[in-house]
Amino acid sequence: MYLYGASGHAKVIMDILRATGVQVEGLIEDNPQLTELLGYPVCHRDENLGPVIVSIGNNLLRRQIAEKLHVDFGTAIHPSAVVSPFALVGEGTVVMQGAIIQSCAQIGKHCIINTGASVDHDCRVGNYAHISPHATLCGNVLVGEGTQICSGAVVIPGVQVGNWTVVGAGAVVIRDLPDHVVAVGNPCRIIKTNLI
Repeated sequence: MYLYGASGHAKVIMDILRATGVQVEGLIEDNPQLTELLGYPVCHRDENLGPVIVSIGNNLLRRQIAEKLHVDFGTAIHPSAVVSPFALVGEGTVVMQGAIIQSCAQIGKHCIINTGASVDHDCRVGNYAHISPHATLCGNVLVGEGTQICSGAVVIPGVQVGNWTVVGAGAVVIRDLPDHVVAVGNPCRIIKTNLI
């Protein structure tokens, strides 16, 4: 497995891959001054390397890189994560330590289900979304493409959160949110438009 991006997010993915017995062949990075990370070689080309996980935390940048690569994508699911056999996890997605994905949840491509995050039954998480550490999606929640549910936020059952929206840390989302907004607080309220 190769990782595209050599930063903190890559370090965590390397731990996941080691825990699952998957060999990390190396990393791909645009910065020519970076030649190794935690003892793994860093190269500066992406041709004919694969499978690859895009190891970049920024949702928009992760999408841009994934769309330009013509490679096979892998996934990484830590052994301490609980993933229902009836859940679907898309290519390029990473499920971190202690995360839970319940029955009939659908996780899109190139998502991050971060440390201790909980995605309950029948949730749908769009491509490139990030469910941050210890965030909770109750049952039947829809999270749009590229959206970030920040650390400790809770989305109550049946709520829909739009595309490329940010839900702030610790927020409690009790009603639907549109595309391209930033929302914070308990109860959650929109504070600005999120122009990406």
